[in-house]
Amino acid sequence: MVFSSMEFLFRFIPVFFLLYFATRPQYRNVTLLIGSLIFYAYGEPMYILLMVLSIFVNHFVSQRIYQCHLEQERTGQDLQKRRKLWLAGAMVYNFGMLFVFKYLNFFIGICNQLLGEERIPEVSLTLPLGISFYTFQMASFVIDVYRREYVVQKSIINFATYVSMFPQLIAGPIVNYREVQAQLVKRDVEFRGIEWGVTIFVMGLSYKVLLANKIASLWNDVQTVGVYGINTPTAWLGSWGYSMQIFFDFFGYSLMAIGLGRIMGFNFPVNFNNPYCAKSATEFWRKWHITLGRWFREYVYIPLGGNRKGAARMVGNLFVVWALTGLWHGANWNFIIWGLFFFVILMVEKFFLLSHLQKSRFLGHLYMLILIPISWTIFNITDLPALGTYLCRMFGIPLAGSVVTHGMEQFLELLLTYGWLLAVCVVGCTPLPLRWVKKYYKTWPCKLVLLVLFWLSVYQIAKGSNNPFLYFRF
Repeated sequence: MVFSSMEFLFRFIPVFFLLYFATRPQYRNVTLLIGSLIFYAYGEPMYILLMVLSIFVNHFVSQRIYQCHLEQERTGQDLQKRRKLWLAGAMVYNFGMLFVFKYLNFFIGICNQLLGEERIPEVSLTLPLGISFYTFQMASFVIDVYRREYVVQKSIINFATYVSMFPQLIAGPIVNYREVQAQLVKRDVEFRGIEWGVTIFVMGLSYKVLLANKIASLWNDVQTVGVYGINTPTAWLGSWGYSMQIFFDFFGYSLMAIGLGRIMGFNFPVNFNNPYCAKSATEFWRKWHITLGRWFREYVYIPLGGNRKGAARMVGNLFVVWALTGLWHGANWNFIIWGLFFFVILMVEKFFLLSHLQKSRFLGHLYMLILIPISWTIFNITDLPALGTYLCRMFGIPLAGSVVTHGMEQFLELLLTYGWLLAVCVVGCTPLPLRWVKKYYKTWPCKLVLLVLFWLSVYQIAKGSNNPFLYFRF
């Protein structure tokens, strides 16, 4: 079940919120937990037990680690080894499950390539929805308990609610326990919170349905022509189209998740901060998928030593972080290349380029106008020969034995068809729409605009245009 579906908007949500607000405040976590499990089971009935098992395992291990803390304080014994064993056990379980379901076939393929034949058969497994996101949340919880950053959550209901909250279960944002710790125990549900939550949800829905779904047709049209037939302007146009699609797809989901959480009394962290307005890749990654970047910084980069052990060690640590960031997004070589592409760009910026980009707003935006579509092209095309061909087309590199069949006339037709939508997307990438909504959402003109956007979105969904969120694949 996706947020941009008739089932969610007119069946699940009305019934859930009716029961949620009818429940006494001290029992609303139970209602939220049951609703979240139903939501997940609707899309992944065979994997609901996997998530429930992971909840029990991580809750049990966190309790054991916390008991070691208390016993060490009471008796003075050194229980560090026991604490480390429990932590290691939880990490092996969490990332072992992630490896089996997401990466096992990828590594089997690598082994078979090294052996020169298919000696190891691939396993028949589908990727459970949201496993990358809820695995990271549970891992961060256990690690933070090990670090004694907060008192362990004794209630398994509260812990299960934290892990499985349906707004952010499938595609984030990745919520740290400390951000919702107090709200899991007591949260205030007020009209102004509900009002703002509904506003943000409608904005996210319209971004997804009216922008992401529509601009997706541009990339589909370019793909229909094929990488060998397109010319250079068409290649760039297609990449800009996909860049807009993935932004509004994921940004729209994040806004809807934050809005639903706000209606229920939760304050989820912001996941995007106008990343396409960045003037460098360094700034871009402070603004794009903020909670993922924070996770890798807090639980990988800093534990490896960060920038505290010299420049060479820092470069090595960042290499690991970006290789893992790429691999986190998918079990394919193009994702690893994408992660390492940003590693190289960030290193060039850090040691040579960043100071120049910061001096000129125009130069910075022009630089990112080129860099962003290149990066998303690498991210999007999983077939490496096709990716290489597409990049050659983007830079006008001639290819032996291929003929351009999509010339300037066809490019202009695409530009006339999608140019107005690209212009709307460009405006949507700026802070202006949300800034205007935040300022005027209490006024009737703004409410009328939001109502129109909602019903336009519903109309498009009813026509059958609701495609799954792109980040469900990751």
